Amino acid sequence: MAVIGILGGSGLYQIEGLTDIEWRRVASPFGEPSDELCFGKLDGTQIVFLPRHGRGHVIPPSEINFRANIDALKRSGVTDLISLSAVGSLSPDLPPGAFVLVDQFIDRTFAREKSFFGKGCVAHVSMAHPVCKRLGHHLAHAGRNVGIEMKRGGTYLVMEGPQFSTLAESNLYREQWHCDVIGMTNMPEAKLAREAEICYATVAMITDFDCWHPDHDNVTVDMIIKVLTKNAEAAKSLVKALVPLAGPDTECGEGCRHALDYALITSPDARDPVMMKRLDAVAGRVLNK
Repeated sequence: MAVIGILGGSGLYQIEGLTDIEWRRVASPFGEPSDELCFGKLDGTQIVFLPRHGRGHVIPPSEINFRANIDALKRSGVTDLISLSAVGSLSPDLPPGAFVLVDQFIDRTFAREKSFFGKGCVAHVSMAHPVCKRLGHHLAHAGRNVGIEMKRGGTYLVMEGPQFSTLAESNLYREQWHCDVIGMTNMPEAKLAREAEICYATVAMITDFDCWHPDHDNVTVDMIIKVLTKNAEAAKSLVKALVPLAGPDTECGEGCRHALDYALITSPDARDPVMMKRLDAVAGRVLNK
């Protein structure tokens, strides 16, 4: 069976039917993950949940240790990673409450460590298709099974934050770059998942229109919280419906689990032993050949 990882907001680990729940600290050579990891089982499938901002939402986007999070999930055996992300809408056709199965990203972050590799071991993975189509197919099927309508395909503009966009930026991303949603968390998360050879997919859950929309100024915190709560309940149903589909599907024909086959460029005799030790979980499959 696959091991399904969930990155999302606090409370999503309270899925009906989740058993053998145990919160456990997982050490990483890249520092501290956002929180302890919640291990459990759902219909016989191992689930590993990590609150991206920590329980209680205490870590801002720019201070999330994305490398430690992905490394800890990899060390926990995660093979398939679902990112559940609250976003703003850049399209009039995607109102608050809508779900989007993102298939592309534009990375506008600038203050984050974006790779496990570096001096002593250089690698370049392909990000042409940053999400796993197989996982996307399962998520779309699961959504239909529980009555959740999701737009299949869309571009997620990932901004640094923590401030929201200016009106000029919002219009640029929407009108000229043709982005569908905007948020602060999926980069470098998707890049690191690819380097760690984990299948990755994003469910973007819209809470509000970004500031381009004429009704944006009428949005209140209470309104956003209501949408967040509704989206979280739908996300729990989605995860529960996903497990019977993705759990038994242990093969990936999209190449996610072999992303490092031709990515390492540093010759073996020039690789830094200290770096090699840090990469034991992320790249052990290719480094130990």
